[in-house]
Amino acid sequence: MNMSFDQLNLSPEILRAIADQGYTEPTPIQAQAIPPILEGKDIMGGAQTGTGKTAGFTLPMLHRLQPHANISVSPAKHPIRALILVPTRELAAQVYESVKTYGKYLPLKCAVVYGGVNIDPQVKELRAGVEILVATPGRLLDHIEQKTMNLSRIEILILDEADRMLDMGFMPDIKRILALIPPQRQSLMFSATFSDEIKKLADKLLKQPVLIEVARRNSITELVTHVVHPIDRERKRELLTHLIKSQDLKQVLVFVRTKHGAGRLAQQLERDGITATAIHGDKSQPQRTQALAEFKEGVVRVLVATDVAARGLDIEDLPHVVNFELPTTPEDYVHRIGRTGRAGTKGDAISLVCEDEHELLEGIEKLLKIKLNVEAVAGFEAETSRHPKGPVDDRHRPNRNEPARPEQKKQSESRRHPTEAHPSSRSRELKKHEGSGEYRPGGRAKQPEDPLFTQPYTPSVKPSDTASGPSNGTASASIGGKPSDHLRRGQQTKPLPALFMPRVLPKTKQDE
Repeated sequence: MNMSFDQLNLSPEILRAIADQGYTEPTPIQAQAIPPILEGKDIMGGAQTGTGKTAGFTLPMLHRLQPHANISVSPAKHPIRALILVPTRELAAQVYESVKTYGKYLPLKCAVVYGGVNIDPQVKELRAGVEILVATPGRLLDHIEQKTMNLSRIEILILDEADRMLDMGFMPDIKRILALIPPQRQSLMFSATFSDEIKKLADKLLKQPVLIEVARRNSITELVTHVVHPIDRERKRELLTHLIKSQDLKQVLVFVRTKHGAGRLAQQLERDGITATAIHGDKSQPQRTQALAEFKEGVVRVLVATDVAARGLDIEDLPHVVNFELPTTPEDYVHRIGRTGRAGTKGDAISLVCEDEHELLEGIEKLLKIKLNVEAVAGFEAETSRHPKGPVDDRHRPNRNEPARPEQKKQSESRRHPTEAHPSSRSRELKKHEGSGEYRPGGRAKQPEDPLFTQPYTPSVKPSDTASGPSNGTASASIGGKPSDHLRRGQQTKPLPALFMPRVLPKTKQDE
């Protein structure tokens, strides 16, 4: 027998708001969380994204605050009684809308504060008095420092997406906030995933909490179809364009790792004839809101996002999520694909995986305890021979999303094995590039190699050698007839022992 909202002992005003939304039966997380919250118990709840987790704490919170509801215009009659902390602006806006929706028949005032927008309207609203405050930690501390709010009357504290806040480094901010909140309060922690680290934190923050997990930790909904397409890194964008056009995909949420990568990919898709926009942390809140609205309304087919948007994006019936790049944290895969397959609808999770992402893929499969289906797309098969067998060193690439150029690989190899290159050929190569201003490994002008580190003996350099160059071919002390930097200003008269690091002299105008 299915439970109905009428059996959860919620107030008539809240039940009326629920009915307006067309809901009659609570989801599993709601059915398990609402009764203990109404009893005033602390909660640690975990559920898959899209299972009604937000309403699971919003409905009982409104019910518990209803006795304080009043229509007075005095700010003193509207102290902050409930604080909801979330990691991102998008999630803050989503939670705020949920509170407004289910509390529309109650005279309880609610506000939301987050960064990226003007703080003055928020200050004005807070000074007028609010009972329920939804906030991101950073902006909340801004208001606290400006003394625009008082948290001494908090009765209910809610941490939503607690694991994400831990990942984003918000815990020091949260501890500062907790120090300003009365210790006698009801505390709730909700998240789509719960790591062992989060449970340790909960042991410190919560008092005899009720643990609610409606699905095993770090699990994924069965309504989502997962597929992995092996592909060379440089052909990922080409394959993405092919999939969107050949399958006529209408609403596609694409995840990348970096803000720069998001903007660039959106521009490249536009050039391919696919309407696209990007959403990431560097964009202002109005820009992010506009991008999300255009995507929801179908003005653009593709929304390219970083993981900052993986939490809080509320898009009904989103059919397709694409991992253009796999996340570095396996748990983020759960949150990314949690944008699709929501509320009983089916969805597709597509991952474009190149050779150097296989380790990340294995981490995701280990977390989910399943093997993801791998399908090669005809005409886009990965050519593994293009990639080196060892790990790719991309620390000095101008663009990490692009493959290393062949000449960069060769330079890095010669840098790793300096003794393998013949000294005379190395000298010729340096002469060839001298003064050309061409790209050097590491993005800096290449200094002449110190023979003290490439030769196993102590060189004896005479002043006469400087003008004529070295007589033997074992160590080149000059390049292009010019003394090396480490042998300038009379230092060539002093023999240097092997493996002795010479003093680095400042460059002169002549050097530059």
